[in-house]
Amino acid sequence: MSRKTKNILFIMFDQLRFDYLSCYGHPHLHTPHIDRLAEQGVRFTHAYCQSPACGPSRMSFYTGRYVDSHGASSNGFPLRVGEYTLGDHLRKLGMDAYLLGKTHMTPDLEGMARLGINPDSIIGARVAECGFDVIARDDGLWPEGPDGCYDQRVSPYNNYLKNKGYDSDNPWLEHANAGVEEDGEMASGWFMKHADKPANIREEDSETAFLTTRCMEFIDRQNQSGSKPWLCHLSYIKPHWPYIVPAPYHAMYGQEHRLPVNRAESERENPHPLYQLFMDNVIGKAFRRDEVLAKVVPAYMGLIKQCDDQLGRLFRHLEETGRMDDTLIVITADHGDYMGDHWLGEKDLFHAPSVKVPLIIYDPSPAADTTRGQVCDEPVETIDITATFVEAAGGVVKDHLDHRLEGRSLLPYLHGQPMQWRGYAISELDYSISFANAKLKVPPRDARLFMVADKRWKYVNAALGGFRPLLFDLQNDPDELQDLGVSAEPEHVAAMALMEQRLVEWSRRLSQRSTLSEQQIRDMPGKSQRCGIILGAFDEGEVASELTVKFFRKVKQRFVGTDS
Repeated sequence: MSRKTKNILFIMFDQLRFDYLSCYGHPHLHTPHIDRLAEQGVRFTHAYCQSPACGPSRMSFYTGRYVDSHGASSNGFPLRVGEYTLGDHLRKLGMDAYLLGKTHMTPDLEGMARLGINPDSIIGARVAECGFDVIARDDGLWPEGPDGCYDQRVSPYNNYLKNKGYDSDNPWLEHANAGVEEDGEMASGWFMKHADKPANIREEDSETAFLTTRCMEFIDRQNQSGSKPWLCHLSYIKPHWPYIVPAPYHAMYGQEHRLPVNRAESERENPHPLYQLFMDNVIGKAFRRDEVLAKVVPAYMGLIKQCDDQLGRLFRHLEETGRMDDTLIVITADHGDYMGDHWLGEKDLFHAPSVKVPLIIYDPSPAADTTRGQVCDEPVETIDITATFVEAAGGVVKDHLDHRLEGRSLLPYLHGQPMQWRGYAISELDYSISFANAKLKVPPRDARLFMVADKRWKYVNAALGGFRPLLFDLQNDPDELQDLGVSAEPEHVAAMALMEQRLVEWSRRLSQRSTLSEQQIRDMPGKSQRCGIILGAFDEGEVASELTVKFFRKVKQRFVGTDS
């Protein structure tokens, strides 16, 4: 079969560090199936998410817009009604868009009610689900506390497990994300001391395997129906916490496979006030303990290894069904995971383990043959993915959709064509509901950070909250251990001035003029004249005759000069 792009498989992992894949250099964690896709496509080494937090990062993926533009700037903040999404763009181009897994979206229910949009209607369901038609929405957050369940929706995964015979009201909590103590007590994955235990579930029934199987079933249905082109967003829940993995993956890695923790005592000497608070919150304190890292890192690696094996299973199915020949495939993550680096856990700040993401794009079309196996080290942003998908589906971004899509299509680069790179990347963080701001009490509208990064410098502006900036020299300090934001060295002062200038330039973009394209605006001058609006003319000789053809006709004089 000749290769061509018909379908799109958009694979996202939750909290996957870019450097925990062997194609990105991890010496012990071998991920041959992801590596193979990188050999068949292009691997990007400087891909930045638009925010190092689940919800806002994903909303940028799904809208192709910066966080400052779409406004859903923190987890739990609704994506307002009216935002164009990936599904909206693709349906106009004849391609369906489906969701399988996680989005972390909070719908704008108030806005839907104001506009009379019924959540049970097709359009209502799409508005509430980032523009996707849902195969199975599962954010993988089904814990229970004294006030009830965290997620109020019905879990398709829990229902699956119950049908498989897992005898529990909440098998996600008791089986998929828990082990078993020697005395038979549940060993909850929420306690990291249990991370080295096998999850109390068959591997083939785990969350990662469940989503893979559902994706294969979806592909089979699409093949049988002979349907129109599709995008499937396969959004895995792992390797996100709870850090616990089924056998045999729980025992695949030991202490000899751990990378040295990237941190220095100097980072704790007079640190930036915000950085200090993130280091000293409950998560930061936990991940500075070696007993935590000794349990969690091998489990995290096991989760990633299982993800790679499941992708191998999926890729074999694509090959057997012929879909590998006509499906564009993207592998990425919403953000990373500190794993103790810089005295931090989780994500949220802008060091590389948190804000950089893996990005691999495989394009089956012959036009991409010249770039197979290439590595791109230019700064790219995750909003570029939506623009790339739109152009792969036959759309045109420049002048036609760039009033809504702020990313740039990477298709020209994939096809060996020259690209004008933006030269730097932007990422944002709204810390208004963070542990840090519980102490700082910065007004919510001011609790924001802005990162600007190029190949040499990484700059973080914290001025809205009243704080100094941070600066890292990525060339001389690639591990980002020395904050130069307080430096008076001319080179550092000049670098901060350059980055601030770039941030100002970025802030001036026309992010809210999203109803008219550049081409539509270019076409507008003169339209009013052709509809009879003639301004500034003394007589007909000053206007093109074709514009005044309706102005010359015989009329009866009935009212001028009369008394009635």
